[in-house]
Parts: sequence; C-alpha cells; structure tokens
Amino acid sequence: MTTKHTAAAAAAELKTIRDFLRYGVSRFNEADLDYGHGTGTAFDEAVFLVLETLHLPVDQLDPYLDSRLTAAEREAVAGILHARIDTRKPAPYLLNKAYIQGIPFYVDERVIIPRSYIGELLFSDMFGGDDFTLVEDPTSVERVLDLCTGSGCLAILAARIFPEAQVDAVDLSPDALEVAKRNVADSGFEDRITLHQGDLFAPLKTRKYDVIITNPPYVDAEAMNALPPEFRAEPEMALAGGDDGLDIVRRILKEAPKHLTPEGGLLCEFGTGREILEAEYPNLDFLWLQTANSFGEVFWLTRDQLKAGK
Repeated sequence: MTTKHTAAAAAAELKTIRDFLRYGVSRFNEADLDYGHGTGTAFDEAVFLVLETLHLPVDQLDPYLDSRLTAAEREAVAGILHARIDTRKPAPYLLNKAYIQGIPFYVDERVIIPRSYIGELLFSDMFGGDDFTLVEDPTSVERVLDLCTGSGCLAILAARIFPEAQVDAVDLSPDALEVAKRNVADSGFEDRITLHQGDLFAPLKTRKYDVIITNPPYVDAEAMNALPPEFRAEPEMALAGGDDGLDIVRRILKEAPKHLTPEGGLLCEFGTGREILEAEYPNLDFLWLQTANSFGEVFWLTRDQLKAGK
C-alpha cells in the first residue's frame, strides 16, 4: 500500500531544516523533477527552496541544519516543496527570485530565468584582469548594449562592471521589460540603464557601443519539442531560436558591426552550435570562451573581426 505524501502531513511530522531537506530530496527524486535553473541536483534545489522560504542565507546551510521550525515555518516550507512537485515550475518562479554572481533578481513567468554564462565572464579577468583581457580598462567603456535583456540582469551586471558606462537594454517582449524595469529600479542604476522595446537593434537607430552583450534565444526546434515541463514554463519567445537555434545569432552577427565603436566588441552566448557557426562563417575569427561549466558556448568578436569576416 502506497502512502500519499502531503504538505499537511510533512508540516505536522517534520521538525528541523535537516528533516525538510531529506524529505524534499526524497520527494523530488520520486517525482523525477528536472533542474537547470540555478541548481543541478535535488539536494541543491531543496536547499534553495527551504533557505529562501525561511529568509536565511542560501550559502550558509550548516549553522541552521538542526534548527527547529515554528508551526508557521513548517507549513510554508512543506507547502513550497510540494508546490515544486505539483506545478513542475522552476524554483525561481515559485520564489520570484534568481541569483547571478550572488546578486538577487526578481523573476516571474514573463521572463526566462537568468542563468547566462555571460554573468560569470563579466566578473572574471576577461574584463579588467591583469593578463589577457577582452576589455583592459572597464572604466574606459562609455556605452554598453544588452540585447534580449529579459529580466535586465545582464544590463545591471554590466552597469556594475563598467562604472562609467550608459547601458541600453533591448527586448522584444513588453512583458519582459516590465520585469526588467522592476529590477533596474531595485539595482540603483536607473540613471544609467535605459530600457527599449523592439526587435534587436531596431529601436537604437545609429547608436554605437563599446561593448555589446547578448544572450539571445538559441534552443533548436528538436530540443524545443523535447523540453521538460520546467523549461516549458518559460516564455517560448525567450528560448526558441529556429530550426538549428541560430536564427537570431545570425541576425546579430550581420547587424552588430554597424553598432560597434572602432575598438568595440560583441560578447554572445549561443549554446552548442559552434560547429555550425564555424562552418557557416569560416572567415570569422571567433574567440571561444570558457566558464566553469562550459567551453565554446560564448564567443567574442571585435568590430574589425566582424567586418573582416564578411
């Protein structure tokens, strides 16, 4: 006989954070959930949901593991663990919060959940490092563009990394820009970040930028058809990149040179289509970049390289 697990029973029987984490991992594994929106395992997902619900630091589990919870806290934690299973929504949608580089951002179903490798690269030695860098002096950057900004997170990170820059952020979705507007207001960079609604470069007319960053939709048609429920919860517009995933990347490569300053460069995350790009653009000198969890899924091209590769 199978016992049905309920949030009410969990709230009544479990006492400590350790209890709820063990319970969450068991139930998540039983439900065969999918991850990839800031966490990669059932344990990490349970930690994120439990600690955030209790308003505890998500990077400080050990001091609180054996803390006993109040009745109201037990109900809240049990409720969100079961909501994760019942709705199959990614944890950041349930919490309305996602982190990049330790910085929290508001998210809901109007935007893709931020998880771009570009965030890691912006905070690396690639920008202002002592050895090899893409931009030697971040304070010299005057204008930055974030294409397909979604929640606005990369535009906000860019405002941090390039302290003297004015940042334009563009998205086709008015709904996404409402979320970005909220995050920009919370960031304190409202005087330096301007949001634009439109199709890629269209609303920018002839403006030129020292750095263009973009994490456009790049999921190919086959992968779109196979997405699990957690990823189907995200806006299709923010994911689908055409048959091979690179439709929008091609448009950006074509139009970017007109919007870069002479010393400017393009930083683009494009997924796993490196072989396609190399075959299609044999004269482009792509610089393939590495992060902790990827290699060759982000490239850098200068304006001169883009023009020479045509």
